[in-house]
Amino acid sequence: MPQRTYRQELKYLIHYPDAALLRQRLGAVMRRDAHAGPDGRYRVRSLYFDDLFGTAYAQKVEGLGVRRKYRVRVYGAAEGGARLERKSRCGAGIFKQSAALTVEEARRLERGDAAFLRDSGQALSRECYCDWVMRGLRARVVVDYEREAFVLPEGDVRITLDTHVRAGMGSLYDAKLPMVEALGADRLILEVKFTNYLPRLVRRLLPPDACELTAASKYVMCCDALAGRRVEDERRRWTWKAR
Repeated sequence: MPQRTYRQELKYLIHYPDAALLRQRLGAVMRRDAHAGPDGRYRVRSLYFDDLFGTAYAQKVEGLGVRRKYRVRVYGAAEGGARLERKSRCGAGIFKQSAALTVEEARRLERGDAAFLRDSGQALSRECYCDWVMRGLRARVVVDYEREAFVLPEGDVRITLDTHVRAGMGSLYDAKLPMVEALGADRLILEVKFTNYLPRLVRRLLPPDACELTAASKYVMCCDALAGRRVEDERRRWTWKAR
């Protein structure tokens, strides 16, 4: 069995003026992600899964040192299928695995049908099927955002700026899916990922007054945003009935 390579991941909330300056600095020493569009950005949309008890959500909020969660991710217009991904954490290390999915397979998972994973030739898919059956995994929330990515070979560094983080419930492939803003309009998410070490040059580029995220994540933010919208909609409904 090949040895797992765990990566380090730092997350920050920063303001847009800080991001504008950081973007210029990063562009001078790092190259843009090859998959980005002409403007240096690309759209990311993920459907996260959790069990009936919201275990993945609770483990993230509580900051447990060992945890994992599953998602299906598509990029851009998503005509080319999707990826089944599992993100695992062990202490400070992050390990990601992925398996290819067709559009129809991704839609089956959206509907709660994971039977096809059982006989897959991809180990991750079979492991996901076991978790699906034993834990009762089901779709929890769609997370949508725009990403800019910069890479540096030294230290295997990848820095991303994620903006317009939104939450929804429905299909990954629904271009008109109603979405709720999950992050304030004045902030975005900075993620710094690296293997083994983070070069000093990159450390010096990071905003000194950035606020590091601890238990928070886009998944948690989007779950909370949807929950807040449901509470608000319910309050409005009962207010209207009382009139």
